[in-house]
Amino acid sequence: VWDMVRKLRGYNRGVAGLRRLPRAWVGMSLAHCGLALIVAGVTLVSFLDIERDLRMEPGDQALVGGYEFHFDALEDVAGPNYDAIRGIFSVMRNGEQVHPGLFAEKRTYRVSGQTMTEAAIDGGLMRDLYVALGEPLEGQAWAVRIYYKPGVSWLWLGALIMAAGGVLALSDRRYRRRSQEKVDG
Repeated sequence: VWDMVRKLRGYNRGVAGLRRLPRAWVGMSLAHCGLALIVAGVTLVSFLDIERDLRMEPGDQALVGGYEFHFDALEDVAGPNYDAIRGIFSVMRNGEQVHPGLFAEKRTYRVSGQTMTEAAIDGGLMRDLYVALGEPLEGQAWAVRIYYKPGVSWLWLGALIMAAGGVLALSDRRYRRRSQEKVDG
């Protein structure tokens, strides 16, 4: 970023000076910014993620990563090719509702009899929240796994920025000229 600011100052045109910079150089700089986002995302996820395995039943609540997860209800659901038990969770932070209904399911597929877990996900730019139903325990209680993962979206955003930088760098006219010279020569 500092190198880009320095180059733009040399053109005395601010952001409009970006057009005078070679696409390959701008693409390379953009790809490096994407890599920096990926490194920041990996660092956040590695050091600040929280995972809790809990025994919960409808009416219970748990505090994970500063968020209150309320186990609101259980309901039976009939899908197109499966039967499921759905756990409904609401999420609060500082007394304000963050998400009114996260739906975590334990599905049993009718044909194969295979049981699968469908996690409930609330994604955001700064953090992702996941809730998954584990195994049923006694009564209405379930084993519930709750995750708080900050920075996961930064991984995807960084990868997209890197890809955009690569495409921009490849669109530089100088590369097409060189390959055409090899074909002609």
